[in-house]
Amino acid sequence: MQGLSKTRTELPEMLVLEILSKLPVKSLTRFRCVCKPWSSSFQTPHFIAKHQQNNLKNNNLNLLLKRCHGNTHDDIHYFSQLSTEKGQNFRVKHNIHLPFFKNCWYAPLVDGPCNGVLCLHDAGKAALWNPSTREFKILPQSTVQRPPAVDSTSFGCLGFGYDSQTDDYKVVRFVTNYFEENLDEGLMADWIEQVELYSLNSDSWKEIPVPGVHAYGSPLFNNYVNGFYYWQAVGDSDHLIVSFDMANEKFSTLPLPEFGGTLAQYYFQILDFNGLLGAIFYPREGTDKSFDLWVMNGSWTKQLSIESLPRVHRPLGFWKNDEMFLESSDDELVLFDPSTRELKNLDIHAYRETMQIIAYVESLVPINGRQEHEERIIRRPAGGESN
Repeated sequence: MQGLSKTRTELPEMLVLEILSKLPVKSLTRFRCVCKPWSSSFQTPHFIAKHQQNNLKNNNLNLLLKRCHGNTHDDIHYFSQLSTEKGQNFRVKHNIHLPFFKNCWYAPLVDGPCNGVLCLHDAGKAALWNPSTREFKILPQSTVQRPPAVDSTSFGCLGFGYDSQTDDYKVVRFVTNYFEENLDEGLMADWIEQVELYSLNSDSWKEIPVPGVHAYGSPLFNNYVNGFYYWQAVGDSDHLIVSFDMANEKFSTLPLPEFGGTLAQYYFQILDFNGLLGAIFYPREGTDKSFDLWVMNGSWTKQLSIESLPRVHRPLGFWKNDEMFLESSDDELVLFDPSTRELKNLDIHAYRETMQIIAYVESLVPINGRQEHEERIIRRPAGGESN
């Protein structure tokens, strides 16, 4: 048709970035090659925060399963990426092996996620990992001075979180220093506890004052909640919860819920439940388990009670619509729907008590590390492999 000219409409830059912020990290990684302005924009704090907010708003969760198929020091602990697509039944997409932790007993323990970043640690070794960007950062050795004449040092509880005031990611770690003193009656052991804090901004450790209680336990759930990290703890005469404020770097304590039992009868785990501090209790004995979830919102209130689930060993984590991942007494991953009380076997197995579920939102948060392939991290497609 004559008289018509071709026109080209360009979208405003802000609208383009708004659209791009809704895409998965894999797509954004490819689009960095389109032009330098896009690549630069993807690294700005505003775009990173917007991208994360969109994923949180749409509840776009990813799943990692940490597990092991054996029970000796040489057995390999690894991560499995599970499909979250509808109808995929949480099938294993690929398995991820981290050589940095291959000689560690628990290989490794996992804290987080915090804004899509995980902290992995075992026996004094620690690293940050963003599984979305595939960036991995090995933390430097601590330079905190140990007390004189220490015979040995062990690394205990660790916490990982975000300081929004300084835009910094921090790791807090409890260290126990042991001494042996020769007496006429024989050897006497003594110890001194220290707490050290790592800052990603400074890439260094420093010593901070210890709390007046003893923190213990390995997290099964995510213990980081809105700027605070929480541990199980014991004081002079009772059990309680100790928290660490990532911004002011101070410890504080709060009591356990009055859950109607004793810790000789019940296990309990701390967790983030929809942005609130939660505590889940379940009996130590028996194969028919019940679960009580308490939530702190000014005071402790019972949020959820699930009675008499057969052939269940322990809880592993919550999923969408308050569904729960559980470890069965047959060491299989199962999903429980509280609205129908249906237990769905997912045909994924591991050795007893090596499974840990990590649900995280994709994130572009940089951690100043190296790419997975540079650390020889291996991702193997799970096609044809046994779950």
